[in-house]
Amino acid sequence: MYILVTGLCTLHWGRLEYGNVGNYYIIEPFFQELHRVFPDANIFTTFQMTDEFSQREKITCLPMDYYYSWSEDDLDKALKEYAIAELFHKTGQIVEITPYIDQILISDMIIDLSGDMWGDNASPVGKDRMLVNLLKMRTAQLFGKPTILFAVSAGPFSEPRTNELAKITFENYTLVTSREQETTRLLKQNGFQVKHVKEYPCPSFLFEPAKECDMQEIYRNEKISNSLKPTIGMVVCGFNMTEPPYDKWPRMDEEYTQFALAIEHMVNDLNVRVVLMSHSNGFVKEPNFKLQPGRDYPIVKQLQKVVAKRGIVKNMEDVLCIDHAYIPSQTKAIIGQFDLLVTGRVHASVASVTQNVPTVFIMHGQGSKSTKILGFSSIVGLSEYVSYPVADDMIKKIDNCFYNRNSIRDHLMSSIPMIQDRARKGFDALKEIVEDA
Repeated sequence: MYILVTGLCTLHWGRLEYGNVGNYYIIEPFFQELHRVFPDANIFTTFQMTDEFSQREKITCLPMDYYYSWSEDDLDKALKEYAIAELFHKTGQIVEITPYIDQILISDMIIDLSGDMWGDNASPVGKDRMLVNLLKMRTAQLFGKPTILFAVSAGPFSEPRTNELAKITFENYTLVTSREQETTRLLKQNGFQVKHVKEYPCPSFLFEPAKECDMQEIYRNEKISNSLKPTIGMVVCGFNMTEPPYDKWPRMDEEYTQFALAIEHMVNDLNVRVVLMSHSNGFVKEPNFKLQPGRDYPIVKQLQKVVAKRGIVKNMEDVLCIDHAYIPSQTKAIIGQFDLLVTGRVHASVASVTQNVPTVFIMHGQGSKSTKILGFSSIVGLSEYVSYPVADDMIKKIDNCFYNRNSIRDHLMSSIPMIQDRARKGFDALKEIVEDA
């Protein structure tokens, strides 16, 4: 059996492994679960993974330009392939072969892994990106291949030039697995047919942290263990800031005031330590590969400095910041040490709740509401701890979560295994497609 994994998560080398930490939480268990369900399958992907990952997870990486390469002719190539597929659909004749079509023809299943980019969120990633993805998937459909839109958080949809094709392509997916009910609701609201949509939690719920025996030195170096005070982790990113764009830099100190007020309350009134951390990484590839802090790090570091400048916290030693970059399994292990997490990154919340850490979810401060945050918090039964990035709301939700942390921990201990079991069933559903074919 041959499986092709492609979609909007196709990124340059290293980005999925060494960039946004949450991406890796998805990718590793995704391929592992595919092999569990299809132990004899040959898995090909346009995702640009390292040789070490490819060998360990038993996948074959295809050239990125089979799908999209940030070049001027990406759209033209996709339109040409779509025309070839349409002609085949009508006549049964294949008038030309491209590398992508050749891969489609030998594949028994095509999986579109696009996460929360399936919709308007694809636009910032590359020119015509959503349109190219739709054309690529529609091409596979016209060749009669099973196509699955897997683990999607779709929308919003406001692009007239893609919305009609999106509905046609969506309706012709063999299966769509939605990561949360908010996505399903949004799709219905935008006129998509959802009869073939099934809801399964994100594969990231299955990602494992680094072993405790390998983390002790990191815990000591970062001063996050053996504290007499409770420790609250805090992840803030550009999406949580009220002043757009999300990647604006530099930012004025005043833009951090709401978060500073929340930190001052936590330290002074709850008598806790706050550990600020980034949930994104960066890297230098040449001449020697080096992992380094990502785009969240300057934000949390400036926030720490703003808190110090304001001079309101009783003791700045209670406001720490993790200055080093860690691989995803280590990052998740660090999050597992907290007594509570306050996060604006949704997959940091997955890292916390799967380790029974009570969690406050911070919404985006700009643009549309995040269906991911609303949906993921609902899945784990913590919707009442979703806050907007406004001090009064954050403080209220943090207090409620802090004082109820023991009961929340008990709730997570009983519910997370069931959520993980449902996440695995999303992969079992793929096997049913093959058996029914």
